[in-house]
Amino acid sequence: MSEAWIIDGVRSPRGKGKANGSLHHIHPQELLGQVLNALRDRVGIDPSEVDDVVMGNGNSVGDHGCDIGRQAVLAAGWPIEVPGVTLNRWCGSGQQAVTFAAMGVQSGQQQLVVGGGVDMMSRWPAEDAPADFAAGNAKLREAFPFVPQGISADLIATLEGFSREDVDAFALRSQERAAQALSEGRFERSVVPIHNPDGTIALDHDEHPRPSTTLEGLAKLDASFAKLGSLVLDGYDTSFDEMCRQVYPQVAAVDHVHHAGNSSGVVDGAAAILVASSDYATAHGLAPRARVVMSGVAGSEPVIMLTAPGAAAQRCLDRAGMTVADVDLWEINEAFATVPMKTIRDLDLDPDKVNVNGGAIALGHPIGATGAMLIQTALDELERRDLSTALVAMCTGGGMGTATLIERI
Repeated sequence: MSEAWIIDGVRSPRGKGKANGSLHHIHPQELLGQVLNALRDRVGIDPSEVDDVVMGNGNSVGDHGCDIGRQAVLAAGWPIEVPGVTLNRWCGSGQQAVTFAAMGVQSGQQQLVVGGGVDMMSRWPAEDAPADFAAGNAKLREAFPFVPQGISADLIATLEGFSREDVDAFALRSQERAAQALSEGRFERSVVPIHNPDGTIALDHDEHPRPSTTLEGLAKLDASFAKLGSLVLDGYDTSFDEMCRQVYPQVAAVDHVHHAGNSSGVVDGAAAILVASSDYATAHGLAPRARVVMSGVAGSEPVIMLTAPGAAAQRCLDRAGMTVADVDLWEINEAFATVPMKTIRDLDLDPDKVNVNGGAIALGHPIGATGAMLIQTALDELERRDLSTALVAMCTGGGMGTATLIERI
């Protein structure tokens, strides 16, 4: 089996995911197209030799629809012979895209593949987006009373005994670590500027972090999902909190601890990673930075939804014949504070090795792009610290987790 080598990766800055965000006016096809061209220029490849462009997207409707992976290839001006495909594993989409790129190379069926993703949350939701995870399927909803992800995160906090003070402290640490990383330029290797149609720079830095965050300020924020949890919406027989209690009868009441300050930021962004076979890279003088050692996916109970990163990571390690002790750095997506907190507890991780440059609470979570961004962040930090291995794990909608283990070359 061929090795899948990561040659390089680039990403856009994370733009604020609102109408006044610096990237909002740029079409998502164009945003991803600029990132593809930045990767091409960085590595110096001939795009006509790319076997496929695999892109993750968590929206897949509206201006994110119509196979945005292919449309971005055309928007970038790459040869029309270069194909593109789009996949949706919700928050794990970009990570899954890189995994599929690596699988194509490892199988010997492909030599050069781009994996990554895009989501512009300032353009969410599209008018034709599904109303919930069951997408109007009453039978599925009866079997699994899906609740909004924020309520799932609060359910985790309730079951694990994580207090409001606990999750706020984790959020503050994310902001502090991100502030230090930004001040030291730790993201500069991967971030490329995004340009306006007239050629001027639209954004060249992450604009979501709030380095002035304090515990006192976080404590003043209202819980985001308390009111939603008590509502009975049209088409439902009971409230979301009661749905949680139906599945988890040991819960007397859902403790709503998450808010905008300890949940992932709403942002726009795109990322791309070039994966090549060892034979192709050697023949074309491409210097590898890392190899994809193993990947893993796992499912979990879909009402609590966000508990599978630990299982996916453990599956990844088991198949690689490795243990937690063999991993130098961890990136666990901060969809909500309780997600990495529970994963750290499940795997008995050293918190000082997890999200050392902050995470999505501080930097933002552009859904389909985040997984590819986290792989780049992990690799950049391995090089900065002269370490060897990193594992990236994420939760996703519908009760799943994704994991990728990389090793520096």
